[in-house]
Order: sequence, then structure tokens, then C-alpha cells
Amino acid sequence: MKSKKKTAARSKKSAKKPKSTPKKAPKAGDAKGSRITVLIADDHSVVREGLVSLITRKTDMTVVGEAGNGREAVDLWKQHRPDVTLLDLRMPELDGVGALKEIRSNDEKARIIVLTTFDGDEDIYRAIQAGAKGYLLKDAPREALMDCIRRVHSGETCVPVHLAAKLAQRVSGSALFISEGTVKSHVKSIFAKLNVISRTEAVANATRRGLIQL
Repeated sequence: MKSKKKTAARSKKSAKKPKSTPKKAPKAGDAKGSRITVLIADDHSVVREGLVSLITRKTDMTVVGEAGNGREAVDLWKQHRPDVTLLDLRMPELDGVGALKEIRSNDEKARIIVLTTFDGDEDIYRAIQAGAKGYLLKDAPREALMDCIRRVHSGETCVPVHLAAKLAQRVSGSALFISEGTVKSHVKSIFAKLNVISRTEAVANATRRGLIQL
């Protein structure tokens, strides 16, 4: 009798389902919905491919579209409504500033970074005046671009100090039709880059670096 009871007990134990291993919670940035969606607009396929490769390696970003000209950039922006758009200045059919204006006519809060090879003061002026939230050159370090995307996505502006200095020279003595808040944001960004807390310090620091001449 005892042996039968032992056998029955063993059978019940063996019939029990094994405990399931708890699933690990997904890491931050793994879910597509939590990533920064990016649209890339550049008429050079090699540049687009390089940017796609760079951005898709980041766990907090994803590319939602690629445009080869300005008109396509506007159409893809309307389709995907990306968090951030990387826009070249020189493109066929519609240039970068034209595309920028059209996109912002649909949504004035659109976050757009001009990524170009042109660093002329007039180019920077036209882009910022049209509403660009960032302006970077294509030879900028990779992490500088990633940082710029994140900053613009969070509502900041991103203009390197040396380009901001050119912009300042361009608008000296003339009106720049942007809001007071945008101006303050640019000034704050310049202060952070120069590691200063006042305009006097900023001018002194920029002069020492050769960024401006007085």
C-alpha cells in the first residue's frame, strides 16, 4: 500500500507544470514608438545611406523615410510627420529653404535640422529665418549630429558657435524675423558651447578663439 501511495505522489509531482521563467522587461528605446523618428532629405544617395546606417545603430532613433529632392521631402514629411527632419540645402525640384518653408506652413512646430556643406553667412541666415531649429555641416563629428538630433527633438536649437558667429555678423545692423524666444534659445546654446554665463564673457571668449574680430 505504501509503495502505491509513493508512486501516486511521484506521479502528481511529475504532472506539475514547470515554473515559467519571467520575461525580461524591454530596454528603454527598444520599442519603436519611443524612438525619435527621423526623415532624411539629400540628393546624394551615398550621403543618405551613410546617415541611415549611422542613425539606425542608435537604440533611441529610427529612420522613417529618405528623400532625394525637396519636393519628395515635403511629401514624405506629410506622410510620416517625423520628429526630426535632416534637410540638405541644395536639392533639385525644390531647394532646402523652399522645402523648409512648405513643411512649416503645415506645422510651424516642425523640427528641422539643415545638414549641408555650405557655411556661408547668407545660407545660415536664410535657413534660420525660414525656421530651421538646427544647422550643421556634413563634416561635423558623428556624435555631434546625434546630439543635435536629440536636442532639437527636445525643443532646443542647435547651431555650432562658429556658425552662430557668422550669423551674428550677417544680421548685424539688420532685422532677423524670428521670435524673442528663438533668439534667447540661440544665445543660451552659445553660452553653453563657450562655457560662459554672460554676453560679455561670450564676446571675450569668442574673441580669444578667433571666432569674431572686434
